[in-house]
Amino acid sequence: MTVHLHEEDLPPGIFATGQSIAVDTETMGLLTPRDRLCVVQLSDGGTDEHLVRFAPGSDYAAPNLRQLLADPDRLKLYHFARFDLAAIRHYLNVVAAPVYCTKIASRLVRTYTDRHGLKELVRELLGQELSKAQQSSDWGASNLSEAQKDYAASDVRFLHAMKAELDLRLHREGRMALAQSCFDFLPARAELDLAGWPEVDIFAHV
Repeated sequence: MTVHLHEEDLPPGIFATGQSIAVDTETMGLLTPRDRLCVVQLSDGGTDEHLVRFAPGSDYAAPNLRQLLADPDRLKLYHFARFDLAAIRHYLNVVAAPVYCTKIASRLVRTYTDRHGLKELVRELLGQELSKAQQSSDWGASNLSEAQKDYAASDVRFLHAMKAELDLRLHREGRMALAQSCFDFLPARAELDLAGWPEVDIFAHV
């Protein structure tokens, strides 16, 4: 695997037209309006991963990246899409859909466990080990370490293969249509988070 680091935008023409893209983000924390977007990771499921890093004070113009993420004909794969969609919407001002979320898919078919983290999914579905040692590191640092770059890349490295395995289970359990409905709602769920309803169930009676 080769990890490519780009500053402020993705070079044009890296990904084929219509190709599904795995997407992840690294931020300074978990509060989207406060904790700036630092890195966007991308993979087409091949041997290369691409990281786009944003400096403090960035205007997040990134025309090539924004066009890629906003492409309505390109499926975007995430793990916990809700967070990434909100960060991308807030900082890059695009809705990065259509969406497939491996965490939602896992919750729908792996009902025998409450462990739906990326590390657990990679281990069970693909038989590989994923290190989370850099999860809480400083993504706003002026220089990213090799360990940080590899960690960031690994968050998108396995999503295409995981989707294939999860799709088999969704079809087997008759839950593909339900999963698709959940995926379709995720951009709206991210908008609710940004608008001030992060933990409120607006569909609840009380």
